[in-house]
Amino acid sequence: MTKHPHHNEMRVYGDIKLFSGEGSPELAHKIAEYLDIKMCEREFIEFPNENLFIKLKQSVRGQDVYIVQHTAAPVHRNLMELLITIQTLRLDSAARITAVIPYLAYGRSDKKDQPRVPISARLVADLIEVAGADRYITLDPHAGQIQGFFSIPGDVLTSSRLIIDHINEVLRPQMKDPVVVSVDLGFAKKGRNYAADMDMPIAFIEKRRIGNEAKAEALTLIGEVQDRDVIIVDDEVDTGGSIVQAVETVKKNGARDVYLAFVHPILSANGAERLASAGIKQIITTDTVPISEEKMKHLKGLVTVLSVSSLLGEVIRRAHEGRSVGEMFNE
Repeated sequence: MTKHPHHNEMRVYGDIKLFSGEGSPELAHKIAEYLDIKMCEREFIEFPNENLFIKLKQSVRGQDVYIVQHTAAPVHRNLMELLITIQTLRLDSAARITAVIPYLAYGRSDKKDQPRVPISARLVADLIEVAGADRYITLDPHAGQIQGFFSIPGDVLTSSRLIIDHINEVLRPQMKDPVVVSVDLGFAKKGRNYAADMDMPIAFIEKRRIGNEAKAEALTLIGEVQDRDVIIVDDEVDTGGSIVQAVETVKKNGARDVYLAFVHPILSANGAERLASAGIKQIITTDTVPISEEKMKHLKGLVTVLSVSSLLGEVIRRAHEGRSVGEMFNE
């Protein structure tokens, strides 16, 4: 039977080769454990002039390679390391390179919302492609349209199911009339998804950002929290300023215990201390970005960190085998 010239069989790649950046070693090792494979080794040097040098300790010619690296702080070091690693893999003739980026930097710079400003998220996407990535995998970007900045295919995943399952199984039984509160109207749609999946009502905090500073003023609560336990949801927590205002707002409106659920624990500056002193009963987050020992001292006994390793590991397995990722989510 003659094959149609445009009907190519799916390309077959070699074995999965998994590398870790300096930012995500623990998560990468957990992914390797899930996949039952060994981590690949490389030499990494930062010279006195801050230039980075990477050398692979084994060949990846013809292999299906995955590099796990978040791009949170130190943002530019982690981002450059990711780009240099991707180029190194490309120059060693990897068959396919997938950038696994649990947290993608510059996610908030996704549009020109004022004159004479950049769209840095588009620039980051371009850099990853130019470096040589064939695909990307990322989790819970701040803005969904970032997917459109990439010309290469990718899997944009959400960790909300992990968080929802934990709340339903562990916290829900002890809560009184729980209500989901979206920390701002920009997160309203995702917040509604949380509420629907947990069969809870939802309330919203309307806030107004002040200039270009990384702080905002919480203004109004839309919805009812009186004598209810509250679960405040967001995609990431940076300095914690908005969250503290949200906690104060719901408590002023009669909320009982306040829980906090978010995916990316950025916790810049004194964010961890702020959360620890905000009067929050329990914090649920993930390991997309590692929380340092110093920050964990403030959050000890307060925070539960859920691992995204099995989620990323299963997506990597399915991508390698050419199977549907949507089936994981009944899509």
